[in-house]
Amino acid sequence: MSLFPEFINPTKNILPFDGCVLYYGKIFSTEETLEFYSKLLNDISWQHDEALIFGKLITTKRKVAWYGDDTSPYTYSKRTKVAKQWTPELLEIKKNIEKISQESFNSCLLNLYHDGAEGMAWHSDAEREMKKNAAIASVSFGAERKFSFKHKTSGETVSLTLESGSLLIMKDETQQHWLHRLPPSKKIATPRINLTFRTYVSESLTAKNQEIK
Repeated sequence: MSLFPEFINPTKNILPFDGCVLYYGKIFSTEETLEFYSKLLNDISWQHDEALIFGKLITTKRKVAWYGDDTSPYTYSKRTKVAKQWTPELLEIKKNIEKISQESFNSCLLNLYHDGAEGMAWHSDAEREMKKNAAIASVSFGAERKFSFKHKTSGETVSLTLESGSLLIMKDETQQHWLHRLPPSKKIATPRINLTFRTYVSESLTAKNQEIK
């Protein structure tokens, strides 16, 4: 029995060029999805996000949380954050997506969108501390939301709907050539939780590896 619905091909790149994005659809059962959603919504240490935009500190309605292997600080949206230790639920989700995708991750940025009024503007995930061209796994729980990509040069766009309990993988040169966003929608009145599993390389580890070489 196939893990994925017949109409979803997780080996098919949904981008036409300059990168690779794979959509696996729902990877968790309905029961698992509801349980993870409830646990994440109530047990994660959510905080309002802060970002420096044109030198001005902005506090968003959207809430975020940062978890990972290494509790040393990382820079995200020009703000330094310290990762919290993994929860059992996050480790279970991480184990599942690593098995399915054959990728490995050492950290996770979580976003809580309370309703469709909250979204994310066009951006690419290319922080200096991130491993170049490494895969980013996006897992969604809660409200289904539209997710869009736009090529940085041609302006060509690609969109899809992310289902609750689904997995999306962005890898290779995607972040170099494509922007992505979560557009707002007045029709959505329920929360969505998004987990983006990433691979970060700390400055201390990088320096150590350079010394060994």
